[in-house]
Parts: sequence; C-alpha cells; structure tokens
Amino acid sequence: MKKPITTVFAETFLGSAPAWYKLVLLGFLVVNPILMFTVGPFITGWALIAEFIFTLAMALKCYPLPAGGLLALEAIFLKLTSPETVYHEALNNFEVILLLIFMVAGIYFMKDFLQFTFTRILVRVQSKKLIALLFCFAGAFLSAFLDALTVTAVIMAVAYGFYNIYHRFVSGKGHTDSHDLVSDNAVKDKNREELQQFRGFLRNLMMHGAVGTALGGVCTLVGEPQNLLIGKEMGWHFVPFFLHAMPVTLPVFAIGLLTCLAVEQFKLFGYGFQMPGNIRSFLLETAIEMEEKQGQKGRLKLVIQALVGVWLILALAFHLGAVGLIGLSVIILLTSFTGIIEEHQLGHAFEEALPFTALLVVFFSVVAVIHSQELFAPIIEYVLSLKGQNQLAAYYAANGLLSSISDNVFVATVYISETKLHFIHVLDAIPGIGMSGHDLMAKLTDAHIARADVLATLPQPVAAHVKETMEHFDKLAVAINTGTNIPSVATPNGQAAFLFLLTSALAPVIRLSYGRMVLLALPYTITMSLTGLAAVYAFL
Repeated sequence: MKKPITTVFAETFLGSAPAWYKLVLLGFLVVNPILMFTVGPFITGWALIAEFIFTLAMALKCYPLPAGGLLALEAIFLKLTSPETVYHEALNNFEVILLLIFMVAGIYFMKDFLQFTFTRILVRVQSKKLIALLFCFAGAFLSAFLDALTVTAVIMAVAYGFYNIYHRFVSGKGHTDSHDLVSDNAVKDKNREELQQFRGFLRNLMMHGAVGTALGGVCTLVGEPQNLLIGKEMGWHFVPFFLHAMPVTLPVFAIGLLTCLAVEQFKLFGYGFQMPGNIRSFLLETAIEMEEKQGQKGRLKLVIQALVGVWLILALAFHLGAVGLIGLSVIILLTSFTGIIEEHQLGHAFEEALPFTALLVVFFSVVAVIHSQELFAPIIEYVLSLKGQNQLAAYYAANGLLSSISDNVFVATVYISETKLHFIHVLDAIPGIGMSGHDLMAKLTDAHIARADVLATLPQPVAAHVKETMEHFDKLAVAINTGTNIPSVATPNGQAAFLFLLTSALAPVIRLSYGRMVLLALPYTITMSLTGLAAVYAFL
C-alpha cells in the first residue's frame, strides 16, 4: 500500500531529524512572515537570531546548514537583507573561506606525521598525568598553527585505531571479521573491567586533547576561524595578533595545563582512569609492528610531512602570503612529494571542511540581517556606555555566554563587525581628521600600512585622540577573541572540535555522551573562563 504523499514528504523533509524538530522549524518558517507584517523587521530580525541559535544548539539532531539555511533564505525573501549584502559579507571574509577550504585540506595530508606523534605519546609514556599533559600541550601547540578540527580528527583516529585492535582481540575477532565496536556481548568476562578502564582512559585523553585545541587555538591568527575574521578587521598579521592577545591567552594557557594535572592527580569530574598494564604492552607491540610495516617509504613520508610542517609555521610567522594560499602551498608540496596524484585521493581532503564553509556563508547571511536592521546597535551602545575595565569585562562575558550556547564563529563575526561600525562613527565625530571615519578606519586597519604612518599625517591633537580611540578598539577586539574562544569550551555547541568529537564514530564506542562531555569540560570551563576574565580586567 502506497503511503500518502504528506507522509512521504514528512519523512523526506530534514531526513532522520526528530519529528518535533521538523515541526518547530516549520513553525519558525510560518511565524516569521506573520511577525514581519505585524510587528515589523526589527522584532522579526531578533526572532530570526533566536531561531538560528536554536538550530546551532540542536546540531546533534540536525546539522545546522539545511535548517539554518532555510531560515536565511526566508530572511532574504522577506527583505530583512539582500543577496548583495550577503555577497558583500562573504567577499569581505574571503580569506576565512580560503582558510577553511585549503588549510584544513592541507593538514589532511599531514595526518600520518601527526598520528605518529600522538601514537608515540600514547604507547611510550608510562605516567597518565604526563600523557594527559602531553596530549593537552600537543593539541594546543598544533592547533596554534594548524586546524583544530584536523588535530582533533588525528587524536580520534589514534584512539579509534587502538580501541578497534584491542576490542577485536578481547572479543576473539580477527582483523577482517565484521565486528560491532559498540557492543560488548562478545567480550570475555575477565577482560570487561579492563575494557571499562581503557574506555575511561581514552575519554580522558580525548577531552584533554580537545581542550588543548581550544587553549592553542585562541593564541594565534589561524588557530580558529574567528581569529582570522578578527585579525582581518583589525589589520593584524600572525605576530601582531599573537602579541595583542598574549596578556590574556598565556595566563589562560598556563592555568589550562595546571587544570589538566589537577583533575588527573585528584581524579575529579570523571578523570583519573589508568590504562591497564597488559593493554599498554599489547598496544606497544602493535605500534612497533605498524612502524616496521611502514618501511623506508613510510619513514620518508614522515620526514617530508615534518619538513612541510616547518615550512607552514615559518610561512605563517613571516606572513609570506594569505593564510589560505599558504594552505594551498602545503597541499601542493605534500601531494607532489608523497605521490598523491589521483583526483579521488585528493577529494577526501576537502570533505571535512566544505560543509562548515557552506555553514559559514549562512552565518554571514544572518550577520547581513543584523547589519541591515541594526539589531545589535542598542546592545553595543549599552556595553560601550560602560567605562574602563568594566566595559572590557562585559564584552568578554557577553561573548563567552553567547558562544557557549551557540557557535563562537557566529558570535565573533557579529560582535567584531558591529563594534568596528561603532568606532567608525566615533572617528567620524572627531573634528579635523580630513576624511570620513570609514576611510580613516580603512587606513588604520590596513595590514600593509603602519598605523603610526597614518597617524603622522593627522594634526598632532587629532592624532593623539585617534590613537587613544584605536588602542581601545584593539582591547575590545582581544576581549571578543578571548571571550568567544575560552568560555565556549563549556558545551559542544560552542567549540567545533568538541561537536566533531561528539558526533564521531568514536563517541559511542568510548561512551562519550553530551552530558558526560559537559561534565568533563566543566573544570576547564571554570578555571579558564575565570582566568580569562581576570586577565582581561587586569592586563588589557
């Protein structure tokens, strides 16, 4: 018997998302036009933001691109913004789009070297506290130069690979047998307790590594996508960005590592699981066997990937080109020197980043609505009406709170663009600048022109006023950067790396649920967020 077309449509619309989610989204799409014609575009715009944040918060039910994309399309049809404004927003952030397309793909071809590094740490180091610290530090260091999602993917691949080998072994299965890693039905009774310990051990390491990506990601221009957005708006290259953020990021980094040691030492918040000795021996033998199988060609590939990694760090530090183009150079070097020459081999590298790149353009659509309807103007004006350090602390706290429930890239995009618009108006109000506030801001935030050279062209009293204004803008930009990066570790909604881990094939295998992840992140959330707030207040 044929199903009614309405039933087929209901099943097809948003696929396997829950029925209540589909009904809520349809409700949003029906309510928005009614709001538009009854209470006007300002209230409708705010409703759209709340609805879009809902789609981000429910990312585990449905990836936000289809649902959020429908809301963005409707906003354009309702004339809350225009296609031209969306295009302008995307074009303005083209460097970030290049970063996501090419840098993430470039790092994909370095996975062998990264896996080798994390495998060595896992099987060669005896102390759990030292392993945890090394995972956290390595995640931080690598994420300061590479893409946090890729670093997380590598750590997950190492854990999944070893878990797969051990689970098959204790279930009496061979390498080629079909096997369900989530089920323990075939596991021998004597191995069950060890397996629980091993799961807890891997959960701990995954969280230390994921938090490490946030600790390192906040420090540099390429650590997180929003950093590049902020850097571009401010005219900061790699080194200036690091130096501006350093008064906040370095204390947070130190406290993050101390938190890692403390939770392991005192077995707090679900940490403190040890790897059973016989599992360590088994994994060490497996790792040695895998290294021997690589042969001369495998070892040469590791050396080439390490050398390209050095090139990447130097190219970023000396700003030898746009970040995305440096990522493209990494793809070219690694594919040519390691023999990856077929199109289907190259295609896999781009799968990871392109869905998020498309979602980022949807973010820009919502940001275009915010700009067109001036939705954030009252909030920005209120926060900027606060004085001195209270203003910086309020910026940090507001960005942190929003980033922990929605997406930190979205929050940073909105805040930095709206704050820059405010400071353009401030410059406009300064008499004697000899040009529009917009033109002066463009010169002051041009990465190729020294700010001192621009100030030198202005009359002395005017230059002093402009310099003071821009120094304050710099501090607010750092508050936005650290506010969106640090407190967002509270939930998987805020950190893309956390969400990536939670939705991976590894999560059910090591019993990592949403609630458990929030609990494991809690000590880091408390210590890092409070340290960041104190540093913003005291050192900026």
